[in-house]
Amino acid sequence: MISGAATDVRKDALALARWLFIVALMVVAIVAVGGITRLTESGVSITEWKPVTGTIPPITDAQWQAEFDAYRATPQYQLINGPAGMTLDSYKFIFFWEWVHRLIARTIGLVFAAPLAWYWMKGRIPQGYKPRLLALLALGAAQGAVGWWMVKSGIVNDVKVSHFRLAAHLLVALFTLGGLVWTALDLIVLSKGKPRAQLRGLGLVALIVLLVQLFYGALVAGMRAGTSAGAGWFSMDAWPLMQGKLYPDGVDWALGAAHAFLSDPFLVHFIHRWWAWGVVAVLVVLARRVRKDHRAASIALHSAFGTQVLLGIFTVWSGVALWIAVLHQLVGALLVAATVWCAHLLGRRERA
Repeated sequence: MISGAATDVRKDALALARWLFIVALMVVAIVAVGGITRLTESGVSITEWKPVTGTIPPITDAQWQAEFDAYRATPQYQLINGPAGMTLDSYKFIFFWEWVHRLIARTIGLVFAAPLAWYWMKGRIPQGYKPRLLALLALGAAQGAVGWWMVKSGIVNDVKVSHFRLAAHLLVALFTLGGLVWTALDLIVLSKGKPRAQLRGLGLVALIVLLVQLFYGALVAGMRAGTSAGAGWFSMDAWPLMQGKLYPDGVDWALGAAHAFLSDPFLVHFIHRWWAWGVVAVLVVLARRVRKDHRAASIALHSAFGTQVLLGIFTVWSGVALWIAVLHQLVGALLVAATVWCAHLLGRRERA
């Protein structure tokens, strides 16, 4: 017979899991909006970081002009958008996407911090979960700081943000997403009176190889290397070939191997597209390992990586068309969640 206290713990665990899944969905949404922000070159349109007052966008003509004047001091405007004849109206378009991106970030912070404080004060957080929830809160705060650190590189140093800082920004978001999903799944297991999962073996390997792929995908995005295949609208020559060859011309080794592997757009793109097949092989094995007992998770993982591969191909075929590229980033986030789900299931089985 289950005691009343144990019943309360299980109810609290289930409520916390549902809350974390809501936050995880919001993180998926901000990853997608972040893709729009990057592809529309909106990231440096807001030149100051105002965590509180920045929630309200410019309202009067004078306020809009002040924001536009600040943007006109950036290298991006002076070297690209200014000579192209950017007007205040076209500036408002890129401002909108960056403002939405930051607004969602603030909302996620509120949706996470406020319930956490309430559950904490009510003593309704199960034993052992406070440190993990605090760590997730810290990751969210770090994500905001990394985002501003990324934007600053495009305001001062270059016409675009640093691809390393962009990679850090995206990976912190996806790591947070994985942590939210894993913790929510642990809480669901707790609500059933079972021990939490352990991350090891095949599940750990799958997440590591996926992390490498996500890192190179972020570098591709940051360097605008998606067009290095030489594609036009649905140019079949852009995949599986690059510029008509399997291994592209133009890889520069003059600055050393480290620079080539991390900063050469041709080699980075080449690695991203072919490392993907190694990731697929590992994820197929992972999905098959959990299929017998958890068919839904296996289907979710197969669907996620299959769709992601197709979207990657369509992205380069289309010359990095906006909405195809955004879907590629969105499904990448869903792939992280599906991989964490399967790794968690495997970790539960091994723990048992």
